[in-house]
Formats: sequence, structure tokens, C-alpha cells
Amino acid sequence: MRPTLLDPYFMSVGRLAGIGPKLAQLFDVVTGRAPESARVVDLLFHLPVDLVDRSLSPSLAEAPREGIATVKVVVEEHRPPPPGRAKAPFRVIVGDETGDVTLVFFRLPKPQIESMLPVGARRVISGRMELFDGQRQMVHPDRILPLTKFSEERALEPVYPLTEGLSARRVQNAALSALESIRPLPEWQDETILQRESWPGFVEALQSQHDPVKSVPFGPESPGYRRLAYDEFLAGQMALQLVRARERGPTGQSWRGNGSIRQKIIAALPYHLTGAQERALSEIETDLAKPERMLRLVQGDVGAGKTIVALLAMATVVEAGAQAAMMAPTEILARQHYERLAPLAEAAGLRIALLTGRAGGAERKALLDKLTNHKIDIAFGTHALFQEDVHFANLGLAVVDEQHRFGVNQRLALARKGEAVDLLIMTATPIPRTLVLGYFGDLDVSVLDEKPPGRKPIDTRVVSHERLDEMVEGIGRAIAGGARVYWVCPLVGESEKLDLAAAEERHADLNARFPGKVGLVHGKMPGVLKDEVVGRFARGEISVLVATTVIEVGVDVPQATIMVIEEAQRFGLAQLHQLRGRVGRGGERSTAILLYRGPLSETARARLDIIRQTEDGFRIAEEDLRLRGEGDVLGTRQSGMPGFRIARLDLHQDLLKMAHDDARLFFSRDPTLASPRGEALRLLLYLFERDEAIRMIRAG
Repeated sequence: MRPTLLDPYFMSVGRLAGIGPKLAQLFDVVTGRAPESARVVDLLFHLPVDLVDRSLSPSLAEAPREGIATVKVVVEEHRPPPPGRAKAPFRVIVGDETGDVTLVFFRLPKPQIESMLPVGARRVISGRMELFDGQRQMVHPDRILPLTKFSEERALEPVYPLTEGLSARRVQNAALSALESIRPLPEWQDETILQRESWPGFVEALQSQHDPVKSVPFGPESPGYRRLAYDEFLAGQMALQLVRARERGPTGQSWRGNGSIRQKIIAALPYHLTGAQERALSEIETDLAKPERMLRLVQGDVGAGKTIVALLAMATVVEAGAQAAMMAPTEILARQHYERLAPLAEAAGLRIALLTGRAGGAERKALLDKLTNHKIDIAFGTHALFQEDVHFANLGLAVVDEQHRFGVNQRLALARKGEAVDLLIMTATPIPRTLVLGYFGDLDVSVLDEKPPGRKPIDTRVVSHERLDEMVEGIGRAIAGGARVYWVCPLVGESEKLDLAAAEERHADLNARFPGKVGLVHGKMPGVLKDEVVGRFARGEISVLVATTVIEVGVDVPQATIMVIEEAQRFGLAQLHQLRGRVGRGGERSTAILLYRGPLSETARARLDIIRQTEDGFRIAEEDLRLRGEGDVLGTRQSGMPGFRIARLDLHQDLLKMAHDDARLFFSRDPTLASPRGEALRLLLYLFERDEAIRMIRAG
């Protein structure tokens, strides 16, 4: 149960003074809670992004000639539109002893203007000043106030992200009402950190952003905002520590292989392992030998050889008498891992099987019986592996590929298939260090930062759509010489239907040019059909594979040497890098063609420049974080992983490392959060909705 102290924070925004049901729905939208109701905490965490300064200028002569200006004036004259010209504006001349300014109103009723600005009245006006024919004018001032209503105190106005029908002033008024409704909470931050960073208390920090005053710093770099960002990071890191403790469990199993199977696999490889692969394997073997559960993330660039590392790790566990499972996010990828590793497994005498949603009836039952009776050493599959009826004789290691496509709960479900199962997680998305801490702070990390020997650099070219015909002719010459080509169609919008229509249209065009040589794969196709088309491409029966981004993860055809990405300006950097990594996997020189349609935005141009300059996935990931933010880099918008609501990784990276260290140290001293600071930290976990972590403490 959530502590009653937090009830005011989780009260519906609709219960605040002045907010009726209609307005409440707009707050649901603007805070990102819709279709659920926004709560006070959602409103308080909906921080302003900028500030408008409406400080009073001493006189019109000293006011800015362009931009926001606030001045005290006397209303001098009304100039209504001439008769018969109803659409012409109504002008009001106002001024002081140093000059005048024309206020311009379109379609505002005359009585309303006369009531707001009676001739001879003194007013404070504030709005965007501009020059028109050399004269100052202000079109529809933002504020027109009697002198008694203007307060220099409220001269700073926060600018909020808004939705239609909701003004910044209304959001601020609601936030101020929310601040009055909440109670102070016990301090959960360490006193030395607060003093060192000069941070205010939690409620004061919120106040500094929603109710800005000139004497208190404002914005993402201010002490108040940084304190809130740190609160969010600390909540995340505490939750990850709790997940880690739960996943590690009180005991694990020690797996020490004798190296017999691993040596056979290594002997069957056509190349030597890289230094990075050997280093990762050594770290994994050390973890497996310990009597506590392994939780390790292996991240490597496209083609860095993660799959072989996973196979050798699984072989260690098999040597020690247990079973292993490897879970991939898609059927194509699961099947591919199985087919690619089958020859090596066979050479080493490993018994392997593939279990996907497609296996049915007698075939599935036979597979499940073999798993239960330990007649299978390694099972490859999709999420079908953690279904209720799947039982292993002795599962020792679970390998999860493309971790960010699975949630922590799915990770736990597979790990529960055995007694204290070790967990090895792999991703081909190079993740900036800060994001590894932010999202995988519960894992130890191995990095594969070398490419296997013999990989040739990919020649990356950026080509305008206007040269499409010329480029298609070049493709024709290449396939006449035996080349195989991926052609990735654009992300048309949020709609898969539109993406599919674009792919079908491109397939028809290319098929007319190269009859019988062009195949099509997309996410809506049945798995069997997809595999069949990819198989034909791999065997060289077709030369061009037109695809939606379904091929981003896992289609592996070493003979493919050309990658065309259409409307490349629509893709994120990490995605462009992943797609490019589908070629350059054999011994031949490979080319990636980024077809763009102008004019390009500054960000799109920067993305295409970076991808052309480098193949270093880690540098690309850092740039992607800088250009797009953490949600897009990890695909969290799609996968349901939590993004940060307050913290900004481009500005607050230093705080994430601090929060990681703080959480680890505190958790090692007080794993049940029983101390006074531990009790306060529970409130922090609730505020940032890490309730799952609190349930874990209760469950022991």
C-alpha cells in the first residue's frame, strides 16, 4: 500500500480548484497520462521548458524595439477600421512621454476594446514588439492590465509544452494550486550531496521551476532542476539495484566446464577470436563459476561476433551438465541463430533444437519431451520459450538477444524456468555509457569493440532521390555481375499500412526493371513466407530483396554487398547503422547507398554526415543521443521501457553516475530500506512509480 503521506501527490488533477472535467481531460493529454487521469504528481513533473521575462521597462524609449516588451502607457486614441472594411484591424495608440506604440487588433469587438483600453486610462501592456514601416507596433498584446493588477513579482512567466485548448498561464495556475495541496516529505537525499551541490529541498525545487522569481535560478542547469533530475535518476538506480538483488537471488549455481566442447567449436571456426571476444568470454566464465547468479550484458557493434560468444558461454554450461536457452525477439532471428550455429554445434556434438510459435501438435510435444528429459542441450526460440508448458530438465543459462525489446518481467520469466538460472543479455545496438547505466544499471557489462578480422570497410554514399534512375541502372549492372542487393523502404509515418504500400510500390517498380529477380519481405507476412523469401535471396535465386525495416535485426546473408536505404533522412542514426550492418559480412567490398529527399533539416544533414564518416557504432550512438534523446536511441518509445520525465541525458550525464554509485553504496548497507533514509527512499520510489521494486523488497 502506498503511504497516506503521498495521497495528495496521487490525487486527480480534476480535484484541484478551478479545474472542471473538460479541463481535466486536457491535463490528461498534456501530461502524457491519457486515456488515464492525470494526477498532481504528473502535473508537478510537467516542468516548463523556457521563461518569458515580462519585467517592466522604465519607458517606451528604453523598451526593446523587437521581442517581448512590457511598458506602462496611457491610452491616447482609438482608430477603428473605416466603414465597409470590417476585416481591417482596429488600432489603438498608446504612449508615454518618450514615444508611442500602435496596438493592433483583428476581429475583436469594438465594445471589448473600448472596455479594456478606455481613452485616458493608464495600463501595463506586454507582448511582442515589432517595427512596421519604421513605427513600433504590437499585434494582440499578451497582457493588458490596470496598474493595480501588475505585479513585478510575477514578471517571469514559465513556458510549458501545451496541447490545444490549454494555455501556459492555465498550466502554471494549476501547478501553483498543486504545490499548495501537497505536503513536505522526509528528505531522501544524502545531506553531504545536498550541501555540496547547493540543492534545495524537493518541494522547493518544484517551486523554483513552476513559480520562478528573479532571485532563484531557473531551467535545466539550475540547482532546483538538477536536484529533481537526480531524484529521478536515483529512483531508477535504486529500482535497478532491487531488481538485481532479486534476480541474483540468495544463491546461484557454479558452472565450471572442462573446455572440451568449447575447444571443438573454436577449432571449427574459420577465424580466430578477437581480443574483445576472448575478454568477454573470460568475464562470462568467471561469472558462471561463481556461486551467485550471473547478470551480464554483452553489447557489441554490428558484426562484432556476439553470437559466437553466446554459443561458447552456453557450451560451458553444457560441459558442466546443464542446459542453455537462447531467446530472440523475432522468428527470423531465432531461426537464423539456430541455422548459423547448427554446423558448429554439430561439430562439437551439441544437441540443439528450435522452438518458435510455429511448431505445433506432435512436433511441439516431441520437442518439449526432449527438453524435459535432457535430450536437448541448447534450445533456440522466441518468447515461446517461456510459455507455461515449456519445462527444462536443468536450465543453467538463458541468453536473451536484443534485450531492449524485452522487459524485465520477460527476462525474469525465462530465468524462472530453472533453479537460479544465469542470465546473459546481448544487444547489437551500441549503447552510450550513460544509457547503459540508466537502463541496465543492474547488469555487469562486457563490450565487444573489435570487428572480426577480414571485415572490409563499407563504402557509404549519400545520394539525392533525383538521381534514382541513374542509381537503378548501376544496380542493374551490379546484379548482372552476380551482386545481391537489399532495398529498404522508408518509414512513411506512424502507419505500418503506409510503410507497406511504399514497399509494395517499390517492389513493383524494380520487378518491372528486373523481372523475376526481386523479392519482398515485410512485418505483416506470415513467418513461413518471410523465411521462404529470405531463403531464396540467400541462395541467389533472387538478386534484390525489397523490405520494410523488418530486416533491421538479424537477416544475415554474407553474399549481399549493396544496401539501399530509401528516404534515409527519415531514419535515426542507430537504425541507419543497423541497416548498413546487414552488408559487409563476407569477403567482398560492400556499398551502402543512402537515398535522401531534400530539402534536409539540419539534424537530418548531421545524421547523414556522421553515418558517412564513421562505422564506429559507439561514436554513432553518442551522436544519436545528442541529436535525438535517449528514448529514440533505445527504441523505448516502442518497447514500453521507461523514458526519463525530468532528467535530460544531454545535460545531466554527470548526475547519472553519481546516482548509480549512491544507490549501490546505500543498497549494500541497507538492502531492505529499513533506516530513516531508506524509509524516505521508499517514498521516492513511489513518486517515480517504481512500485515494482518496493514489492520486491516485501517479497524478500
